[in-house]
Amino acid sequence: MPKSSQQKFKILYLMRVFLEQTDEQHPMTTNQLIDYLSECGISVERKTVYDDIETLRIFGMDIVNRRERPSGFYLASREFELAELKLLVDAVQSSRFITSKKSGQLIQKLEKLTSVHDARLLQQQVVVDNRVKTVNESIYYNIDDIHTAITGNHQISFQYYEWTVSKEMRLRKDGERYRISPWGMIWKDENYYLIGVDEKSGVVKHYRVDKMRQIKVEEELRSGEEIFRDFDVAQFATRTFGMFGGREETLRIEFENRFIGVVIDRFGQDVVIQTKDEEHFTTMVRVNVSAQFFGWLAGLGPGVAIVGPDKVRSEYIQFLRKALDNYRTED
Repeated sequence: MPKSSQQKFKILYLMRVFLEQTDEQHPMTTNQLIDYLSECGISVERKTVYDDIETLRIFGMDIVNRRERPSGFYLASREFELAELKLLVDAVQSSRFITSKKSGQLIQKLEKLTSVHDARLLQQQVVVDNRVKTVNESIYYNIDDIHTAITGNHQISFQYYEWTVSKEMRLRKDGERYRISPWGMIWKDENYYLIGVDEKSGVVKHYRVDKMRQIKVEEELRSGEEIFRDFDVAQFATRTFGMFGGREETLRIEFENRFIGVVIDRFGQDVVIQTKDEEHFTTMVRVNVSAQFFGWLAGLGPGVAIVGPDKVRSEYIQFLRKALDNYRTED
């Protein structure tokens, strides 16, 4: 068989097709590989394909011949696992100092580290508030399982840890499994959270992903579609202080003008600002009222005050009084 001018590139084309086009669910048969090389201007016999695949194996590529359907050859392992790439894509999307344009460029580069088929899975959208860094490798697989459940419209179950005063982790509810319909993921306050519907109570709840153990994707389909059809996960993250739940309320709050940057950073540029006088402004914000929210207000000092509603104003006063009680001395 006469050799074409492209013949010397044959094994490089084979390497590229294995890297870009194959994975466990998308192998290529010998005939498909021959057709691909033909499109590249290279004529080849079956035995030559087998010999070249063996050369690539010796070179270090983990090429497997799958016998069951779908059958064929595929690249079984890569430098990065898909779960790791998903985490990297989420990190790029979440980083505030990376522009939207640069984020898109970086994500396209990350997509090239897997097959074109798995690259589509890297388009998962994650609403984020801050970048997270973790040394807990299990979080990679927890995140992957949650993404799989969300993509497949399935419920998940898991065990949940909590800290004890002896600095030990113990399972909540004596190890009973939580059953959740997952609908979103949030990076917030240096942690990764799952947002979903608790199947037992029917209430929207959030969970620290790094505290989950033995996540299982269940066969049952998710519930809560009517809740999350118009649910704004980003707003949920903004109004939930410290990612602790609370009663949702609309508050009018007065700030000294020097806190305008703090308010915009916390509630976004769309927050409505009304000038009260030369030194103060007020705003209406929707938050989950909790001790963590009161703590955030207290941290701003005397330059902030809850104007209404009166019930929340009274709760904040009681919060401050109880905090002061810890510092009272006997006469």
